[in-house]
Amino acid sequence: MANSKERLFSDFSAPTRQEWIDKINVDLKGADYQKKMVWKTNEGFSAEPFYRKEDLEGMSLTDALPGQFPYLRGNKKDNNRWYVRQDLKVTNPQEANEKALDILGKGVTSLGFKIAAKDLSPEFIATLMNGIAADAVELNFSTCQGHTIELAKLLVAYFEEKGYDPSSLVGSVNFDPMQKILSKGKDTTALLENLKELVNILASYKKFRCVCVNADMLCNSGAYIYQELGYALAWGNEYLNLMVEAGIPVDLAAKKIKFNFGISGVYFMEIAKFRAARMIWANIVKQYQPECNCSCKMYVNATTSSYNKTVFDSYVNMLRTQTEAMSAALASVDAIVVTPFDATYETPTEFAERIARNQQLLLQEESHLDKIVDVAGGSYFIETLTQSLAKQAWNLFLEVEEEGGFLTAIKNGTVQDVINKTNAERHANVGKRKEFLLGTNQFPNFNETSEGKAPVETCGCCHSNSSCEKPFAKIETTRMASDFEDLRLQVEKAEKQPVAFMLTIGNLAMRQARAQFSCNFLACAGYKVIDNLGFPTVEEGVEAAIKANADIVVLCSSDDEYAEYAIPAFKALDNRAMFVVAGAPACADELKAAGIENFIHVRVDQLKTLKEYNAKLGIK
Repeated sequence: MANSKERLFSDFSAPTRQEWIDKINVDLKGADYQKKMVWKTNEGFSAEPFYRKEDLEGMSLTDALPGQFPYLRGNKKDNNRWYVRQDLKVTNPQEANEKALDILGKGVTSLGFKIAAKDLSPEFIATLMNGIAADAVELNFSTCQGHTIELAKLLVAYFEEKGYDPSSLVGSVNFDPMQKILSKGKDTTALLENLKELVNILASYKKFRCVCVNADMLCNSGAYIYQELGYALAWGNEYLNLMVEAGIPVDLAAKKIKFNFGISGVYFMEIAKFRAARMIWANIVKQYQPECNCSCKMYVNATTSSYNKTVFDSYVNMLRTQTEAMSAALASVDAIVVTPFDATYETPTEFAERIARNQQLLLQEESHLDKIVDVAGGSYFIETLTQSLAKQAWNLFLEVEEEGGFLTAIKNGTVQDVINKTNAERHANVGKRKEFLLGTNQFPNFNETSEGKAPVETCGCCHSNSSCEKPFAKIETTRMASDFEDLRLQVEKAEKQPVAFMLTIGNLAMRQARAQFSCNFLACAGYKVIDNLGFPTVEEGVEAAIKANADIVVLCSSDDEYAEYAIPAFKALDNRAMFVVAGAPACADELKAAGIENFIHVRVDQLKTLKEYNAKLGIK
């Protein structure tokens, strides 16, 4: 049988890369290979449509094993189990305790408590933690940055009173003064002096981290993946360097750092990001000459992004968070937070929180993603993505270091300027539909209304203080969908919902295609769209539009037929409604000369066009 197999394989020669490309070009029928098949990533490199074994040649880490330096393939050797985390904002400790105990019984294995500084007290902590086995769950706490030491002391006192073995506790205290500079522009540099005291308070708690790199805020502000990764590494290195300079042993300092990353919707790139992050961080820490390679492990909590979530068609958010959580799980992160689908417009409901928990439990208990270590390992595509992304992030890391380090860069506003520019570019791309948001700028739900839903404004402050000094630039955080949501809510508040009527005529295939495009285009603003099967004459179409009380009449036909139909239809309408031509016909100049102003097609700026239409309709 073995010889039979050998003869069978010998009958076929392995195709070369060029032979594959030649075959693809045949199937493309003259279309440009680079434009149709090569993915131009936002990260500064291109991804090919296929990869082969030779693409891995020269990669030094392809033989690395899970649980071994540089931890490219994960920190764990035996499984891929991660903590299922849910965060709670604590206003009433008794209510928060009851909720925590409830969700612990529903599959949560990690808790995140956000506590106001004014509430910090031994009694508050005791009430909050009552009945929670601290050594059986990951515990994460945050408060106002200026009160983090107070929080740490309260926790240590509580753990000691309950007799917990410090080495058995897993969790974190969120101390990250540099995040406040980025998010609020406030000068919190004086708080960096607290690093040594904070680390010493929790020194005996080997698995309790207290210096956080909250790079998820970069993801939530629109940063490209290589930017989030490169800046996060520089951020972490800044803290590590500050701690070592303060006299903290490098092994202790490194083990006190925790990375909080966001998870964007770019599925394969996110898998590569977390793998590259561990690899680069391990090599950075190694330069400080730790006594143990275990100090080089990066501990990662990953949270689904808020940047691509929407108010309208919000159930699509569940699809987004599911793929995001899956990419983080396949990349072997340590903990995951799935943000409830309704968090963009309300305090999450019990139903939404339940769905968010179960999304992770499904990945563990039904898909068994927790059973296999480094699921992505060996994939030519992901291995190559990992190396390419690592290179881009490393180059950005070096740029920050050349400027003087992360702290200097954020004081100079360099990081803020880069992220804000990226955010602006991505908003522009969404407006032009170069970046799609299902249900927002593409395929909206025609009949959906907000039903009173409005975007939730987030604030990272523990208190409101308009007199706070803001000596530094800050990062602007606005979701990608926000511009379209503002437009749609503006339309909802109008005295009358605009009606867009499709005047379909002529070539059947073209009129149907353009009517479908136009309906989707205009419904993104919340207009009522009326499609039609077709009219024998433009006059009959105009008459039907007027009877439908149309505010906009869209002529849908073929490019060749617009020369025949457009001007007669425009004249028949006689300014009783806005007239729009669906397409960019060769006769556009002639139509414009006749007074036709409005054209919609794939190359127009959708957001800008809809804003102009709102203005013409008197909607403000």
